[in-house]
Amino acid sequence: MYKKIISRMNVYGFAVFMCLVLPYSVTAGSFDGSANLLCAPQTVIECGPGGECAQATPASVNLPNFFQIDFAKKMISAIPVTENSRKSRIKNIEQLAGKLVLQGAGNETKKNKEGLGWSMAISEDTGSIVMSAAGDQEAFVIFGACTQLP
Repeated sequence: MYKKIISRMNVYGFAVFMCLVLPYSVTAGSFDGSANLLCAPQTVIECGPGGECAQATPASVNLPNFFQIDFAKKMISAIPVTENSRKSRIKNIEQLAGKLVLQGAGNETKKNKEGLGWSMAISEDTGSIVMSAAGDQEAFVIFGACTQLP
């Protein structure tokens, strides 16, 4: 009797898994700028002059938990949007060797007038991101992931 229950649970579990995963596998490879993205920074490496670098959390370097890439507006914006939310205009978009490369400058808010030059590579297959940013006496490498917005 227990074997039948476990077998049914496996079948049901597999069916639920396929219903949840199959739609995403159909859209794999579509991180090409045709749909807006919701992204999350996961790991940050912060470097200063002289080459000293240390791993940091996104929060410790004042990154938002999530940001949106709006390709039509050529804008990256912190989520949730507040009066002091960071945003940066995308100056260049290029497809290169299976990656969507975005570049821009600016990281200003009403309170923060510092700016950064940045470049981001998004894997067109997986949505994983690697971003680098450089400012005055500081540099960052950020690893994260994106998903498509409906």
